Amino acid sequence: MFLRHKTYTARYPQWMVGRPLLYMSSALASLGDAMFGYGQGSIASAQVQPSFIYRMFGKEVTMTQIQTGQTGVDPFTQAITVSCLNLTALLASFIAAYLCDLLGRRMSVRIGGIMYFIAALIQIFAPNLGALIAGRCIQGLGVGILSMTVPILQCEIAPAHARGLFVGIEYICLNIGYAVSAWVGYGFFFAMPSEISWRGPYIVQAAIALVLIFWTFFLPETPRWLAQNGFQKEALVTLADLHGAGNVSDPKILATYAEIVAAVEFEAHMGQASWRQLFTQYTRRCIVGITCQMFAQLNGINAILYFLPSNLTRAGFTISRSLLYSGACALIYCSGTIPAMFLIDKFGRRAFLLFGSVALAASLSIVGGLQYYADSLPLGSARVSAADAIFFGVCLYLFFFGATWGPGPWLLGAEIFPLRARAKGMSLSTGTNWLFNFIVAFITPPLFNAINAGYYFVLVGFCIISLVVVWFIYPETAHHTLEDLGEVFGDKVMDDEGPAREKAQRSANAIQRERSGLPVITDSEVTLQPNMSTIPTSKDGASIVMKERSSVVMIESDV
Repeated sequence: MFLRHKTYTARYPQWMVGRPLLYMSSALASLGDAMFGYGQGSIASAQVQPSFIYRMFGKEVTMTQIQTGQTGVDPFTQAITVSCLNLTALLASFIAAYLCDLLGRRMSVRIGGIMYFIAALIQIFAPNLGALIAGRCIQGLGVGILSMTVPILQCEIAPAHARGLFVGIEYICLNIGYAVSAWVGYGFFFAMPSEISWRGPYIVQAAIALVLIFWTFFLPETPRWLAQNGFQKEALVTLADLHGAGNVSDPKILATYAEIVAAVEFEAHMGQASWRQLFTQYTRRCIVGITCQMFAQLNGINAILYFLPSNLTRAGFTISRSLLYSGACALIYCSGTIPAMFLIDKFGRRAFLLFGSVALAASLSIVGGLQYYADSLPLGSARVSAADAIFFGVCLYLFFFGATWGPGPWLLGAEIFPLRARAKGMSLSTGTNWLFNFIVAFITPPLFNAINAGYYFVLVGFCIISLVVVWFIYPETAHHTLEDLGEVFGDKVMDDEGPAREKAQRSANAIQRERSGLPVITDSEVTLQPNMSTIPTSKDGASIVMKERSSVVMIESDV
């Protein structure tokens, strides 16, 4: 197609080659998720501001009316204002499946950042509710593209033994975004009654988007996308720059490169997976990808986050105290991601999700029970002790979610699908997230209004169901490269797959013999120029051409 890249240019400075480039690429790409987290917090803090309520809903309210929940704002209007972002994010996550494959991972991140910046400008100057919703809808398009693309980018640049760490970096950036928005919202709160109290956070949002857009001009493309799109030499060089300090003759780099190219060639022989094949050939993977994101929402995170200041005022805190404690909760949420970053690769995804389901059910039970008790008390000082206990329960919930069901689904969605189906599979998983994100955001205000604390126990029920689903359906995906997860899922082997796999093994043998300086004795059309045993460490001297259509290469690699 005419949109496909004809050339690829790496613009990152040479002093960054190696671990600095790897970790900077991971962290700065994760600004895309940080912006989503920031968006969650900014709308949450705005909903308890009298000037925002007057401007958007036409209701003149006092701080006391907001604290008691007597604002006169229709719960469904409030729900639409919050949840409209999720609908456009759902749409964008499917569009991103094609953008990501066609234009590349870094260009998709750039497009998402530009849309986010435009949305921030609209919300800064929004004169009414219609303009705000339009801005949030455009923001949803950016969020949908970024939330689908960034996890794929993370998994494709991460070493096999550290995918959990890299997706953990992504998720902690999302949480940091939420924490920053909570504290920015708290700081601007004191600018009341000026409208800068709720417009100010959107200025910060626009600045973050500009940083992301700028970085995409230096962000390296992923080696797997480069190899898939005919940039074999560039794929090797990028792989070496990310993992081998620029040394293209590093044995581990060569082994990983051979594995990637062989898998790409095999999947090119098989062709891109259709949506039908996604469900028929990779059925179990689809079930895992869909349900992990579904339960991430039904376990209650956005019922808490989108309405956290409102929930804390409902518990009995003043508005300023609610905003302050929302900032504290956000820091706890961030700290929960740290155990996942360093332990989810060691103990595995299943263990974290199973523990998370139990811990979340217990935390929500504490919050729900205490809210029942607080509702029986009169407003004022009588509720303070119960409100403090509810705050503690919310902190427990956010810590355990940040450690388990927060990063886990994003990691699984990005890693479980083969390269030929990865963009569509991640799109399906991410789309599920946004669908249920919308459902939760839309039903939460009216349900809290109807059943009050009973809503927390509805969420407890979903936590228990998620425990059962993970126990019986989810395999362990840790300690495997992306290319060999087919054995973990036991995918159906298609009729023409067997011969292709045999060719792949012959291709792998040829690569190993070339690296040892031995003559190639197979019929594999693999040529390596120059000989692997004498490859120079400079990039210009490396030229590798692999012509054999082959399958997964059985070479040990931890990159």
